[in-house]
Amino acid sequence: MRKLEFILRRGGTSLLVLLGVTIITFMLARVVPSNPAALYIGPRARPADIERVTIKLGLDRPLPVQYLVYMRDLLQGDMGNSIATKRPVLQEIGDRLPATLELLITAMVLAILIGIPLGVLSARRQGKRSDTAIRAGSIVGVSIPAFFLGLLLQIVFFRNLHWLPLTGRVDADLRFTSPIIPITNFFIIDAILGGNWVGFKDASRHLILPAITLAAYPIGLIARMTRASMLEVLEQDYIRTAHAYGLHQTVITYVYALKNAIGPALTVVGLTFALALTGTFFVEVVFNWPGLGLFTVRSLLNVDYPAIMGITLLGAIGYVTINLLVDLTHAWIDPRISLN
Repeated sequence: MRKLEFILRRGGTSLLVLLGVTIITFMLARVVPSNPAALYIGPRARPADIERVTIKLGLDRPLPVQYLVYMRDLLQGDMGNSIATKRPVLQEIGDRLPATLELLITAMVLAILIGIPLGVLSARRQGKRSDTAIRAGSIVGVSIPAFFLGLLLQIVFFRNLHWLPLTGRVDADLRFTSPIIPITNFFIIDAILGGNWVGFKDASRHLILPAITLAAYPIGLIARMTRASMLEVLEQDYIRTAHAYGLHQTVITYVYALKNAIGPALTVVGLTFALALTGTFFVEVVFNWPGLGLFTVRSLLNVDYPAIMGITLLGAIGYVTINLLVDLTHAWIDPRISLN
């Protein structure tokens, strides 16, 4: 019952947050000096056509009226049409979201599988060479710009070693030789469901470099956060008691210590995932990955305010949802945490 009350209370505050996001984004998108009607028509827009499209898009109305009309349509599931593509924004997001999620989930799985063990190892070997190496690597991972790391990986693994492809989700000729039949629009999953192992191999090879590039920052962050939490937990009395009882070091580390130290790392994972949902700009541009990040960059350059609104709202929804899931996970892992 307490959990249900907590979810309902957080849901109410989340709605207020989303309302504030829509107001701020709507106002900021309108103050940018541009003419959406002219952009909608194209470079050879005539004054009469611009006036006609201005009325059609409702841009001649006062700003508060435009916002109320937008919110009315939004509550009906209509985010408007993209100025650049003339297609519904919801459809544009739906077409590109699977590509971003496939990249993002792969990167976060890598970050968790690599970052947490590195943080644990660094804490167990505090002050030794391995600890120094892990901390130095974490700083590099957090500090290095994503676009620079992506270009560096392309130079090494594509140009010099010829091991991995340069850009895109699959090779251009795959649609003629072994096309992946879209089911979920997650190419890896669709290839497995369709038994297309040639397509699975090709999609996996294209996913490696952008996933590593996107995972570098969270790996460093998770490793450092896990190390700091583990060092604090390893000094607790119950850990000394477990050593005194002669329990195996692995059991002490991963069953007792890590369970109580994993909370801050989970927070970092959740917030990083939510932030990266619409923050994969550099990675998707460098690797020409047809996801939300690339679509967002083009929308910003074209001042495509309906698309900007839709993407910002999606990021806000993802952020508040993942925050809620992280809090619930904390309470599930550590019963001492109260959902108040």
